[in-house]
Amino acid sequence: MMIVGIGIDIIEVDRMQRSVQRFGESFLNRIFTERELKYCNKKSNRYQLFAVIFAAKEALLKAIGTGLRDGISWQEIEIINDKFGKPVIYSRGKCGRIIRKLCVSRILISLSYTDIYGVALVVLEQIN
Repeated sequence: MMIVGIGIDIIEVDRMQRSVQRFGESFLNRIFTERELKYCNKKSNRYQLFAVIFAAKEALLKAIGTGLRDGISWQEIEIINDKFGKPVIYSRGKCGRIIRKLCVSRILISLSYTDIYGVALVVLEQIN
């Protein structure tokens, strides 16, 4: 096993809440997928969830070393929970192609949040 990328991001929940309140649906639909929105909007802690999912997307972009340049969009990255509640990252489009080019075999993700912060850590592994 070899680590090919690590990314971490932290965001203030209040900052996410202010963005959602200021820019509304256009902001949400630009950043989050339909499944992410559906999941977050049915929870009482929706702003913490929006923040931690945003942090996870940022952490993945840092791990692959690109950021949002060269045509990658937020919608190409989706964070959902598996049947056991464990977060999983799915990628498609240009982001997915970069991950395949890096020969990533496994994406590890850890998410945590409080009332104040959301934080995410992403590790990209290549199994030889």
